[in-house]
Amino acid sequence: MSDVGGQVAVVRLCDISIGGGIRFAAACNNNASPPAQHQYTLYLLDHLESIIIMPEAYAAHPDYGYDRDFRGYGEAGLRGLKWPNDAKIAVSFVINYEEGGERSVLCGDGQSETNLRENAGPPRINERHYNAESEFEYGSRAGFWRLFRLFNKHEMKFTLYAVACAVQEVPEVVTRCVETGHDVASHAYRWLEYHDFSIEKEKEWIKKCIESLKKLSGYAPKGWYYGRGSPHSRTLVPQVYEEMGEELVWASDTYADDIPYWIDRADEKQKLNPTGCLMVPYSYDCNDFKFHSANGFRDPQGFYNHLKNAFDVLFAEGEEGAPKMMTIGLHNRIIGRPGRFKALQDFVEYISKKEGVWVATRTEIAECFREQFPYQKGSLAKAK
Repeated sequence: MSDVGGQVAVVRLCDISIGGGIRFAAACNNNASPPAQHQYTLYLLDHLESIIIMPEAYAAHPDYGYDRDFRGYGEAGLRGLKWPNDAKIAVSFVINYEEGGERSVLCGDGQSETNLRENAGPPRINERHYNAESEFEYGSRAGFWRLFRLFNKHEMKFTLYAVACAVQEVPEVVTRCVETGHDVASHAYRWLEYHDFSIEKEKEWIKKCIESLKKLSGYAPKGWYYGRGSPHSRTLVPQVYEEMGEELVWASDTYADDIPYWIDRADEKQKLNPTGCLMVPYSYDCNDFKFHSANGFRDPQGFYNHLKNAFDVLFAEGEEGAPKMMTIGLHNRIIGRPGRFKALQDFVEYISKKEGVWVATRTEIAECFREQFPYQKGSLAKAK
């Protein structure tokens, strides 16, 4: 901060455009009546050597803001939840299919992908990065089919988090998932950050994704997971489904619980017959992406141990009368590598020998929950 001529300024972001570029509003500690705001701001910019720029106070749009919930189901948990055949635990395997939806100069992104790679490094700008591209191609060429064979062998259904642009490159992936009874859900149109998308652009991409996956699978995806959504996504996704006459059964951009729960939609406050949105929590801890994170798994045995520990704890809670769900997040190019795959294979074999385990798609879990606990405004879950 500079003090020039007795003036000390605090500059705050606002919606006033200065010179067609910088957006400022300013205040000064002198008592003189300032001229028009934009003139005064320009005066300060001319007379101060430096400025502290303060962010505008956050205020969510009423249609897109959601209160935080620290209480959840509380000490008692959710009473009365039952999985089919009195299973003690519901297990959801999720395969993230992203290969072909990542950043690439071929898609007009101007750079190569750097996220969730074996050999991470700075992006290549305005040029191909063939090595990075080949890491992703391993996932679609070899990794996915290795996972596909494993789950089919054990007759376990998984949910495919399908990035639309990615599965468009290998449409037989979706075809075979549908034929074998696996669930095709949305992982967005492309595997990108969406936080800076305009509302209209995001709606357009949501619609494109639904249309693309419906064309490939024969149905609109029943569930949605962004991973890197915008502050508007929680409202926009169900809105677009409604506008298209499609049904969104569940959404998974939450990590807040071990069982599903309902939320009131911010855009339905004045609606006579609100529908809410069922949240089916995803998992970052039981997730192979942590092989590629600094605080993650250093070896496959650590991954197996973590999955087994989580399963054993949740299974025991189910035996005590509080059944839970467990999500295991997988990526073709990560767990599909043979050295890591063995850990997943061992875990699948471990739970396959247990009684009282329901391995289900996320849509099956959501539909089971909705049947017992239909939406009631203002409630996480209320039995019929």
